[in-house]
Amino acid sequence: MKSRTKVVVIGGGIAGCSALYHLTKEGWSDVVLVERNELTSGTTWHSAAQVTNFGMNQTMVGLKTHSINLYKELADDPEYPINYHHGDGGIRLANTEAQLEGYRHFASMARGMGVDFEMIDAQECARRHPLISTDNLLGGLWDPLDGDIDPAQLCQALAHRARKAGAMIYRNTPVVALTQHTDDTWTVHTEHGDIDCDIVVNACGYRVNEVGSMMGVHHPVMSMEHQYFLTEEIPAIKKSGHRMPLLRCPISDYYSRQEKNGLLIGFYEQNCKTWGMDGIDPNFVNALCPDDLDRISDTLEGAFERMPVLMEVGIHTVVNGPITYTIDGAPLVGPIPGKRNAFCIIGLRAGLGEGGGLGWLLAQQIVHGEACYDSWCIDPRRFTGHTNVELTALKAIEDYQNEFRFHFPHEHRPAGRPMKTTPLTPILAAEGAEFTVVNGWERIEYIKPTPDFHPSLTFKFDEAFDIVAAEVSNVSNNVGLTEVSGFNRFEISGSDARDFLDRMVCGRVTQKLGKVGLGYLLNRYGMLKGEATIANLPDGRIWYGSAAAAEFHDMDWLQKHIQPDEDVQVKSLTNDYTILVLAGPNSRKVLSDVSRDDWTKESFPWLSVREGFIGIAPAVIMSVSFSGELAYEIHVPNNQLYSAYLALRNAGEKYGMQLFGARAVDSMRMEKGYLHWKADILTEFDPFETGLNRFVKMNKVDFIGKAELQQRIERSVVQKMITLHIDGRDAPAHSGASVMLDNKVVGTVTSGDWGYRTEMNLAYAFVATEFSAEGTELSVDIIGNLTSAKVISSGPYDPEYLRIKA
Repeated sequence: MKSRTKVVVIGGGIAGCSALYHLTKEGWSDVVLVERNELTSGTTWHSAAQVTNFGMNQTMVGLKTHSINLYKELADDPEYPINYHHGDGGIRLANTEAQLEGYRHFASMARGMGVDFEMIDAQECARRHPLISTDNLLGGLWDPLDGDIDPAQLCQALAHRARKAGAMIYRNTPVVALTQHTDDTWTVHTEHGDIDCDIVVNACGYRVNEVGSMMGVHHPVMSMEHQYFLTEEIPAIKKSGHRMPLLRCPISDYYSRQEKNGLLIGFYEQNCKTWGMDGIDPNFVNALCPDDLDRISDTLEGAFERMPVLMEVGIHTVVNGPITYTIDGAPLVGPIPGKRNAFCIIGLRAGLGEGGGLGWLLAQQIVHGEACYDSWCIDPRRFTGHTNVELTALKAIEDYQNEFRFHFPHEHRPAGRPMKTTPLTPILAAEGAEFTVVNGWERIEYIKPTPDFHPSLTFKFDEAFDIVAAEVSNVSNNVGLTEVSGFNRFEISGSDARDFLDRMVCGRVTQKLGKVGLGYLLNRYGMLKGEATIANLPDGRIWYGSAAAAEFHDMDWLQKHIQPDEDVQVKSLTNDYTILVLAGPNSRKVLSDVSRDDWTKESFPWLSVREGFIGIAPAVIMSVSFSGELAYEIHVPNNQLYSAYLALRNAGEKYGMQLFGARAVDSMRMEKGYLHWKADILTEFDPFETGLNRFVKMNKVDFIGKAELQQRIERSVVQKMITLHIDGRDAPAHSGASVMLDNKVVGTVTSGDWGYRTEMNLAYAFVATEFSAEGTELSVDIIGNLTSAKVISSGPYDPEYLRIKA
């Protein structure tokens, strides 16, 4: 066995085999995989192994497309062919118009990735799958490339190719410990000796946290028992002359695919069961859980109604094995937060279907530092310190129960709530607040008119439309107050702190005390990595603020780039403070009534920061605005937050103060041309493509990514972010929707919302540069309807910034 290698991948299922193979494809041959038993002896061996193109966002569609193309190549390889039923086709059923709306959106999104789905009615569903009934069925989404694959053969084929490229695989080699050294290299201790390496990859399936504990980390991954059975031979299948399409049914929570001349039927029952919470038997290898068909009786009844043939055929084999879930159902693929040279590819509930693409993206991150797609939707750092075992179990159960039911816009499922709260959460709830969730934090979405107000789940504008309109109107005409919980906040100190930030940010970093600036961080390829508000407090402290979800991501990025000889410290204050946002033309009056400081425009202009008091509560106050109105961010210690809130509420009463929420903020920020990190600010685009030219200073001596950005400039911009005015009032353009011209995709929407002050249906999108000029007429595929749209200038509301600077 090797004693030194570049990368050790731990785990020999689809995750590990795909990661190993793709590392060799990226040019690294000195790589090793260790497996405690035989390859595919965990979840992989009993996988139902369905391979679909369907994904909840474009990144997931892209990695599934990569999987399909790779698997087809492997199946056609005469040297090592595998069994892959490619292109059987698959149908996702729907019995409500809202489900069909969602499918139309996902079809629009997939089109931008070169994937063609088809909407079909109930009769066409039955024509393509003659075993189903059309009772209580409206139609479905057809995926022509849907299929299934032999999991063991797939992994062996990937391992075969990796070995040919120079990789080594050691089976029956359990890892017993991990040691990280001061130079951030690792030693992987196994029962057969030690392997020193630069990088470790956790690909351990349901044993993920056994290896995680060796690193001192916990991963939010939970295993669920999952049952399927194989039927006896069905004569209608044998006589059909073609393979039956795959079927996924959110109506009855089951799926089916052909297995020989019978069917494989799998279930996502409501009475589901976690597995392994109290530890896993070391001898649980190539093993299953006890059958428990009583648990799926209700789901099975629905399957009988949809496929009556099941009542006429016997059960050949029952399989009940563990599959892994994360707290949002998407995998964890990328850097392990808080660790150097440590990565994971875990939580793959649909491992075989997407494993090829996930290993591809992970290998790119390990070798190159970034993947070809923005991979935030699968980044392990998208969750922070709240993801304990109990929460993970609750969310895994909820995701399992809703396996085939996608999330609607503004849908906030209840499991594991509330998790992160502030002292104001019950106060705001008593005031009628409906909450959304941001990185586990409860945050006001809007104020409900009545306690039993529940908008429809829809991809159109819902019944909260007029409520949000009233909140925006009050902010723009009077004054509004909202809480922004969980905002990421670091204090950066040390004698080299300002030089450090100047190197991290591609634009000018203000040096003046008492001033605030907005900065953008690039990766080494000159692409957008982060967005930060940088505030120079009057006493010399520096506050770095960013999106709530960026907490672990930004800490990793900043810590990674502190040079050994630099005096820089980064301390998180995220959980110590909460922001109260005061916005609107009367906000200065309210602030003046609760604080004896001078808040006049001359004393405290836009982009200023100072410390003061709100009533008796100490606070850091910033004159910044995400709404386009005169506004103040008031950062208050959590233990005095209620006091500050009462002072502002009481003072605001005579000025018409009302509470507002995140939906109003989203509308207003789009009218101002402001962007959201990981919605509009993506690693796939540079700042010039994203329209952030004014935040880049190429005459700076240096910043991360400068040389590469200069090369991109010389090659000219090929894509550009635009603002679209959409001709329609029924529905917004959702992220991923295709922008069209002459029935061809020319771009993709990143954000969309109604602008209440401008009376515009607005969207941001990246399009090919030749279609980015103002006045260009385009169309957007909004839930299946081609809707005309026109390119307009960014930030149509108050373009001169007169209201913010008032």
